[in-house]
Amino acid sequence: MRRLSEADQDVIRLAQDPQFPRFLEQITATGGCAHPIHLSGSTTTRDTATGEVLHHYDTRNEPGERLSVRCRNRRASVCAPCSRLHAGDTFHLVRTGLTGGKNIPEQVRERPRLFLTLTAPSFGPVHRATTGGERCRPRRNAGPCEHNRPVSCGAAHDAAEAVVGQPLCPGCYDYPAHVLWHAHTGQLWDRFTRTTRRSLATAVGLPQNRVRDHARLSFAKVAEYQKRAAVHVHAVVRLDGPDGPHTPPPTWATPELLTNALHAAARSVLVRSPYSPAVGELELRWGAQLDARPLRAFGDTEGLADDAVAAYVAKYVTKGASDTAAGTDYKLLTCDDIDAAAVSPHIRALMRTCWHLGGLPEYEPLRLRAWAHTVGYRGHILTKSRTYSTTFAALRAERADHERAGLPVPDTSKVITDAHWRYLGSGHTPGASLIAAGIAEDLAMNRAVVRDELRERGGCL
Repeated sequence: MRRLSEADQDVIRLAQDPQFPRFLEQITATGGCAHPIHLSGSTTTRDTATGEVLHHYDTRNEPGERLSVRCRNRRASVCAPCSRLHAGDTFHLVRTGLTGGKNIPEQVRERPRLFLTLTAPSFGPVHRATTGGERCRPRRNAGPCEHNRPVSCGAAHDAAEAVVGQPLCPGCYDYPAHVLWHAHTGQLWDRFTRTTRRSLATAVGLPQNRVRDHARLSFAKVAEYQKRAAVHVHAVVRLDGPDGPHTPPPTWATPELLTNALHAAARSVLVRSPYSPAVGELELRWGAQLDARPLRAFGDTEGLADDAVAAYVAKYVTKGASDTAAGTDYKLLTCDDIDAAAVSPHIRALMRTCWHLGGLPEYEPLRLRAWAHTVGYRGHILTKSRTYSTTFAALRAERADHERAGLPVPDTSKVITDAHWRYLGSGHTPGASLIAAGIAEDLAMNRAVVRDELRERGGCL
């Protein structure tokens, strides 16, 4: 007779608990979250005039005397259910800035809007994916480098090959420049946006400090790791009037003018790294590859589609560093953790460079050791300007209102809420993890069935 696993025994224990139905309700309410947050506490709502208790909730009546809520992690590798929810919010956040809705006027469709891609510079030749029989890096009569390694590659690589993105010669690869470029990417972007505004002012003959009186630059950007583990930036850029999306831009604001300003800014922006006796002072710039394409709404025939761009950004923000083989999703606490990480030799070399440079006093403000797991990149995966569109908080509040549809909503001016909560922990027991995964799978299947039915009827989800 097969012995039950620890997870199976835990499932049986949970199912025999008298509060098991309520336990299932909690797990279902979190969407099958893989790492829920557990809270203990109470909430009491009283009438301000009479002091009457209108509603009281206490976790002492819950299974385990706690309440489980979503972890809200964006990474699919950590929690697929919460990742899907975050991707949906991101899609609406980006799309709202392109097509309007949620307090953003539909007139933004008519504004100059571009999908911009900025890349990292070269830190050394790497193997690249090829198509149509093209070879990786063919060089005739090329001798070895100073480390006695070939500087050419005549092979044809598929995109899935492990060698793609790896340096031809790790000894020649400029690992310090790669790490320090990552550490300054946020500063590069900030200077890039300010330089773009100045370029617009110069192009139309305005004083540089008066451009905001005529137009406002809005954006939403996402960072993506390339195969070589260098970040490149995708951004939706929009040009509005001086008060943001609610005012039209001036007549001189055209996609062509905005494109030229973006190109000029990308070529001129420069950030210098702190001087170090070990590395020197590096001049950090954007890479030579830059793409800026106009966006189109429904019914247009030229440019990228709004929904396609929003879906692309939403899909990427759910990926962690481990999904793109550019690091790990957990922080490295010691140098030994680098050796234990399941990464390629190239990524391990970048992590070690972060650890080494992070120990130098001149680089201490960059906190490179704290960000060694992302090979030095310190920024958020998704950021946006204040006037681009709605916010994640507003989208979550709207979803909560939808879930409360049909329930009485108290007049907040006549009630007072007293809440006391404390954090107890996170995660599941082995059995609870199996149950949560089953619930998440059922919910995903239900969504797929509904999506297929809507498509057959010609609707949308």
